[in-house]
Amino acid sequence: MIYRVTHNTGYKYSAPASLSQNELFLAPRNTPSQEVLESRLQIEPKPQYLHRRTDYFGNSAHVFMVQHPHNELAITAINLVKTEKPVTPTPELTMPWETVVKRLSEHEDAVELDAQQFTFASPLVPLLPESLSYAQQSFLPGTPVLMSAIDLIRRVFTEFTYDKLASNVETPVNQALANKKGVCQDFALVAISCLRTLGLAARYVSGYLETIPPPGKKKLIGSDASHAWISIFIPDFGWVDLDPTNNLVVNETYITVAWGRDYGDVSPVKGVVLGGGAHNLSVTVDVAAQV
Repeated sequence: MIYRVTHNTGYKYSAPASLSQNELFLAPRNTPSQEVLESRLQIEPKPQYLHRRTDYFGNSAHVFMVQHPHNELAITAINLVKTEKPVTPTPELTMPWETVVKRLSEHEDAVELDAQQFTFASPLVPLLPESLSYAQQSFLPGTPVLMSAIDLIRRVFTEFTYDKLASNVETPVNQALANKKGVCQDFALVAISCLRTLGLAARYVSGYLETIPPPGKKKLIGSDASHAWISIFIPDFGWVDLDPTNNLVVNETYITVAWGRDYGDVSPVKGVVLGGGAHNLSVTVDVAAQV
């Protein structure tokens, strides 16, 4: 599949802003199942400073600064990406989850040592007793790790309600888990907390999802906006991406932008503004398959 992704972020201010400084995670990354063919960034007004860097996790980040008065700020990221279906192991044939925990704790090679950093709590993912209790319903003794992880995301999909009004970017994991309501970010953070409380390595993935539903079927959530899902590490194989919002093993219709410990590491646009009065934010995303 080849997709053109256009992500527009716009700010309108009720009074002139004297300075705007932002960090962007809007450029997709190359992965074994994804190749970035084209990546462009347009910012109006033109920034006085613009720098592209690679962060600790290997993501591409842009940092820019607009240093003169402005009433509007428009950020447009245009990316052309080629994807293919990721290779995934047979869930029933993966090793027991307890073996994975042991391998991660011993981390006898560099790959497992690198993955181990995703077993710990992070700023937005605490390790909670209620997360452990929820996870244990899927991770019975001796069960294959990927089979159990797939069951966990199935339960999140089945037992949680997608509700844009039930949460915001500051909603904590314990609240989302208690209310069983939220959006893709909440579902991903809950699932990650569950996995990490067991000692498993799980990371947060941001990106996009495109799908054309069959006649009479609903469009998958997240297909016209930034999306989020999770990735679980399996020794001797690597990372496997799972989408608790849609109960799917990630396929070629997903476009990966960045990954980190949680949303705070990879939020699409974050920054500060001086002045500006009241702010009005608009975000639109278009994911179009190229014929």
